Amino acid sequence: MRIGLFGGTFDPVHIGHLRAALEIRELFNLNRIYFIPSAVPPHKSIDGIASPDARLEMIRRAVGNDPGLVVSDIEQMRSGVSYTIDTLAAFSAQDENVRQRFWILGMDAFLEIHTWKSFREILQQIPVIVMKRPFEKAFNPFDAQADIVTDYLATHLTGYRYVPEHSAFFHPDLHPVYLAAVTALDISSFAIRNLIRQGRSIRFLTPDAVWEYITRKGLYL
Repeated sequence: MRIGLFGGTFDPVHIGHLRAALEIRELFNLNRIYFIPSAVPPHKSIDGIASPDARLEMIRRAVGNDPGLVVSDIEQMRSGVSYTIDTLAAFSAQDENVRQRFWILGMDAFLEIHTWKSFREILQQIPVIVMKRPFEKAFNPFDAQADIVTDYLATHLTGYRYVPEHSAFFHPDLHPVYLAAVTALDISSFAIRNLIRQGRSIRFLTPDAVWEYITRKGLYL
């Protein structure tokens, strides 16, 4: 089995997350993608963030019965700050039938990976799929984003070499870093929260089941 691990705050999950996950699953021939909402995000204040249980429930409602998109409570079940390196260890221990794992994240998150706990060890354990920035489609084409990652890796993880035909960076000792172009949906959780605070509708930015849950629970007001 080949799986993707898609971590993030997901506050709230929206159709941009879902569409990106679906496309990554197809592009990399994955059997399943796990959404992993962070319980205690290392790089964000928890003030104003919906509870871990609420974010977990919103993802469950968002993915519905799709067997290829599932939600994991692995970080909710662990106390303390939700570090990726610990999550990888937990996944490695729980499923011996997985042949290949990939860590999935957006470009902005990847360009901060040097600030993550044991960031080099992460790339010793798992290949990374970096999704391009959707809002830069017109102003920063895909090749330019490859240049950004090239410069970043040269500064923080020397030894990577970009191979354009594979849209990937390869290293003699670490796992590859893949670049993936997904459908450009300029939607953000931050913008959704702002719309709610302004009393405006978020319908069609999130699945109806998520929109209804947020409304019923009075989240982000």
